[in-house]
Amino acid sequence: MTTIETKYSFPEGFWWGSAASGPQTEGASDMDGKGKNIWDHWFELEPTRFFNEVGPSKTSQFYYKYKEDIQLMKQLGHNSFRMSITWSRLFPDGKGDLNPMAVEFYNDVINEMIRNGIEPFVNLFHFDMPFALQEQGGWVNRETVDAYEAYAKTCFELFGDRVKYWFTHNEPIVPVEGGYLYDFHYPNEVDFGKAVQVAYHSILASARAIQVYKELNQGGKIGIILNLTPSYPRSQNPADVKAAVLADAFFNRSFLDPSVKGEFPEELVQILKAEGFMPKIENGDLEVIRENTVDLLGVNYYQPRRVKAKEHLPHPDAPFMPERFFDNYVMPGRKMNPHRGWEIYEKGVYDILVNLKENYGNIECFISENGMGVEGEEKFRDENGMIQDDYRIEFIENHLKWVHKAIEEGSNVKGYHLWTFMDNWSWTNAYKNRYGFVSVNLNKDGERTIKKSGLWFKTVSEQNGF
Repeated sequence: MTTIETKYSFPEGFWWGSAASGPQTEGASDMDGKGKNIWDHWFELEPTRFFNEVGPSKTSQFYYKYKEDIQLMKQLGHNSFRMSITWSRLFPDGKGDLNPMAVEFYNDVINEMIRNGIEPFVNLFHFDMPFALQEQGGWVNRETVDAYEAYAKTCFELFGDRVKYWFTHNEPIVPVEGGYLYDFHYPNEVDFGKAVQVAYHSILASARAIQVYKELNQGGKIGIILNLTPSYPRSQNPADVKAAVLADAFFNRSFLDPSVKGEFPEELVQILKAEGFMPKIENGDLEVIRENTVDLLGVNYYQPRRVKAKEHLPHPDAPFMPERFFDNYVMPGRKMNPHRGWEIYEKGVYDILVNLKENYGNIECFISENGMGVEGEEKFRDENGMIQDDYRIEFIENHLKWVHKAIEEGSNVKGYHLWTFMDNWSWTNAYKNRYGFVSVNLNKDGERTIKKSGLWFKTVSEQNGF
């Protein structure tokens, strides 16, 4: 094989891989002792809210096909892969009795990955609150923090001898937005006060899990995965700039600052105090948060957030929302992914990394998700059955060029994980938009076929660049 000279080469040991979650890939949602989570319950209640009425039981069947899938990961040059443990599979009621069949499954998956030279990155919470805990309030209820801590400790004790990269939450702002502000996750409440309490308890739970992990002294690293969506002002007008600062405080710094610095952003605290929305804080909480910050930060980046100053005063009787302080702004001439309706702005990933370097102590980090969802990918299948997803290759390349530039300027970024390895179930969107290196045919027992981007990624990983 002739080696192609790489123009963009990456540091030795760079993490090349992809990310997925348990509830989006495992399937087997009511098998082998797994308890219900909020997705199983919501699908039972309102199946029409899910694209083509495809629910969590029909996902990619990783539960049964994990050996085949891990072989494919190896084939596509993965040296690392982020998975998540499904809380309600391990603890059917979120606490109490442990499910031995779940322990066996996750042990098998972790061992199989290690056997194939793939470093397991394991995340503990990916939007999948056990339904038994949700019935008692979910993250609104402080007892859930205790249950989560016990769950995390169990995971460390069961798997921490082999797993050296742990993450407490994936995108913890999303259950806040989806469940308690904008009605796209169960329990579909619109209640800013509850949203704040959910966010606060999620942060506290993360810090408590970090504390437990450090006490166990297993010699690995523990972090959190945040979707850091840079907030860009429409203009340099002071009103637009202020709108962007406040949007950033709500959606990025709300979790970034306590996770990395152990403190909350002052702008946000001032608003919560002024508006009467401070969360219930107990003695000792703030010390726990301050003293148990992350070792490692996962950065999920898909699209920018563009904002401008408010055009109109909010309705006095409307529910309180973050948008009281800014309006979203559609920038003329933006580059779009027409399938997902999202702007493509590759430089955003560089801006995040520069911000982490300059304002967050250049914390060790990696791109934990980045990807392009496309509807109807079948139309790009060639006569040999391979999806020719050149658009995905271009998307990844253009983001990696900016990651490379950040590295050259001293950013402490250690890897790149695509969302996702194989097409997976994307919550209410189900299989509408496909993101994978590997195509999943739901009509043929989840048959896997590698896309062009998967083979391209293999060469990138082998050459450590492109």
